Amino acid sequence: MAKASEIKVGNILRYNGELVSVTEVLHRTPGKGGAFYLDKFRNIKTGKIVEARLATDEQVEICRVETTDYQYLYEEGDYMVIMDNVTYDQFSIPKSLFGTSARFLKEGMNVIVSFESEEPIMAQAPNNVELEITYSEPAVKGDTSSGALKSATTENGVEIKVPLFINQGDKVKVDTRTGEYIERVK
Repeated sequence: MAKASEIKVGNILRYNGELVSVTEVLHRTPGKGGAFYLDKFRNIKTGKIVEARLATDEQVEICRVETTDYQYLYEEGDYMVIMDNVTYDQFSIPKSLFGTSARFLKEGMNVIVSFESEEPIMAQAPNNVELEITYSEPAVKGDTSSGALKSATTENGVEIKVPLFINQGDKVKVDTRTGEYIERVK
């Protein structure tokens, strides 16, 4: 247990029985009454923002979270199987922890997973991933305008928008957070 005055942005707390990440800490000293903290927390499971008013000496539970690099092995239903790079232990992580970036994962890719007392609470894919284009419509000559895009399918079956000069067999860099094309890889 720790005092509210020891809370820092980025800490993971157990607040009202839920795991929350601290996003903002404000110290207030009004003219009347004692000082207090106005904190903003983001619920780790739901993503909901919660505001809390804590007295300076109020007790809070700061959770110990271990964040480590793992290797993504394969998808198994609603779970992603990952392996610890040091001990070779395998874990099944709910696909929902990766969010929309789960569709860009390739076997052998490194991912970051956070555990709190043996329970996975957060998972993060790399921000950028290189994928090969397996299918794209051929561009028609004269069909160019500023920033024209066409649909293309990547090696893992995800359809993205790419510029007209991208062809089948090209490797492209894709932002896993937004699903947008970044650049062609040589």
